[in-house]
Amino acid sequence: MPQIAISGGVSLAYETFGAPADPPVLFVMGFGTQLIGWPLGFCERVADGGRFVIAFDNRDCGLSEKFDGQGAALEDIIAAASAGDLDTARGLAAYTLSEMAADGFGLLAALGIEEAHVVGSSMGGMIAQTMAISHPARVLTLTSMMSSTGEPGYGQATPEARQALFAPRPSDREGYIAASERDLAWSSRRYASATAIRDLAARSYDRAYYPAGTGRQLGAMILAGSRADALKALDVPALVIHGLDDTIIDPSGGRRTAELIPGARLLLIPDMGHDRPRQLWGALCDAIEAHTLLP
Repeated sequence: MPQIAISGGVSLAYETFGAPADPPVLFVMGFGTQLIGWPLGFCERVADGGRFVIAFDNRDCGLSEKFDGQGAALEDIIAAASAGDLDTARGLAAYTLSEMAADGFGLLAALGIEEAHVVGSSMGGMIAQTMAISHPARVLTLTSMMSSTGEPGYGQATPEARQALFAPRPSDREGYIAASERDLAWSSRRYASATAIRDLAARSYDRAYYPAGTGRQLGAMILAGSRADALKALDVPALVIHGLDDTIIDPSGGRRTAELIPGARLLLIPDMGHDRPRQLWGALCDAIEAHTLLP
């Protein structure tokens, strides 16, 4: 069952796996996705390797605090940013990616943890990068998975994947679950499972159906800008994981991330899209466990 912690005044729902005495690993999920996007077996496998895994719902998602009525409409934020008026755009946003990164540190503090390994997926990778940039002494290692640097020339989605991601979904349960099969557009081609996608959609809908938060999260991502210069100066052990089938964030996003971070290791996974199919858990979990093994 999820627990609730107060992180800097923001209520965050989280779950833990493994023994609290083991090295902590914070799992940061991506855009509009609840903590159950980290499969239970995946979390348990990393925990069984001797890690204390902490997964949580980002703000405005799942069972964490919602920001209803805060910030301007996404189209107004985009219009201001497109006009080059970034100060106005940031003032219109409900919150920033840096504040979402602060949530992660706040959750760790609420659990009595000063420093942790941080693993982020997609938008979660951007948050994890921001955590490492803002407080490198508190990030033991960084794992950036299927993510990018915020530079417009890297990691762009295909038109088909972008359409599938942003097309409105029905609000009724049956329609929402049926529409989730659009996710096949960015799934691992070899291992894609419509059944698994529908199952996650059903569990997500029943746990906390809340589409309103996605626009505010998207605004935070848009306004984050490039992290290139900060990543070049980063002094945190980094592992970058990217699937070669990824159509939401092109593999160039992962390659660029690894290119910028001094000493980063790049792991490109064949047959992996913008997901974590069970068939690849071994490779992914082994890589995370090896990377988070401190000397």
